[in-house]
Amino acid sequence: MRVAIILASATLAGAFGGAIAYGVGHMQMVQGLAAWRWLFILEGIPSCVSSVAVWFILPDYPEEASWLSTPERELAVARLEKEGSKGNAPSLNWETAKATLLDGRLWVHYVIYFGISAPFSSLSLFTPTITAGLGYENLQAQLMTVPPYAVAYVVSIITAWSSDYFNARALHSAVLSTVGAIGFLVSALLPADAYHARYGCLIVAASGAFSCIPPLLGWLSSNMHSTAAAGLAIALNVSWGAPGQILGVWIYKADEKAKGYPTGHWVNFGMLVMVALGCIGLRFYYQSRNKRMQRLGPDATGMVREFSY
Repeated sequence: MRVAIILASATLAGAFGGAIAYGVGHMQMVQGLAAWRWLFILEGIPSCVSSVAVWFILPDYPEEASWLSTPERELAVARLEKEGSKGNAPSLNWETAKATLLDGRLWVHYVIYFGISAPFSSLSLFTPTITAGLGYENLQAQLMTVPPYAVAYVVSIITAWSSDYFNARALHSAVLSTVGAIGFLVSALLPADAYHARYGCLIVAASGAFSCIPPLLGWLSSNMHSTAAAGLAIALNVSWGAPGQILGVWIYKADEKAKGYPTGHWVNFGMLVMVALGCIGLRFYYQSRNKRMQRLGPDATGMVREFSY
């Protein structure tokens, strides 16, 4: 849930970003500065100020959280130790790194994250362009990006809570990526001048694509049974998102505006279908691993006691 709040905040920022861009667009030459310069100033100040506060407030591990009471720290540490993670755990060594790099199941996670990164980046960068293709122009196109992001934020929080409560991150990611895929599919099939219907599909697509990311990241970290391995796996997972984001930059082509950007919609549809299938397949694999651990016991499998995928 905490991961979801952090990531969903980026989605919420997208909603505010459209509104801010709409407002700042009317600040052209205020105090002699161009509107785009005001955008950099107004959006950069909070990040710079908050980064200083985070340096002092955010601890690396719960053992170091001075603002928690002793019982709260002990509870947080006990939760992490149950998963095999703790602040005084050994640092990453070559044997652990090699095992992490060669773990096939983790590469499925990476491919899934690659698949979700393309629609995420394309929507993040091109939502104003897409709304312009729906019949909105200039600053109005910026303003019309707010509803997709706002709805996606609410859906992301609800999805994260539900996936944690039911401990079913794979199922939630598969369902939400399917919802996003349907949104892109219908957008690709609708006539280019079906503006209202395609705008509704954009909201559905954004809600599905954005909302399955927090459960995916939480799913990966919860299936790592050592702090050192988790750090490397999470870094590799995020790095695999970079090629997906590069792909997302190129799929919405300017010369397809009159057609409604079919290439971008079809590519994102295919990516989200791949994400859904990957989540389902990986969940079945984890279920088989859990059954094997139950038969052999934690000592025989080498897993942390009470750990399960």
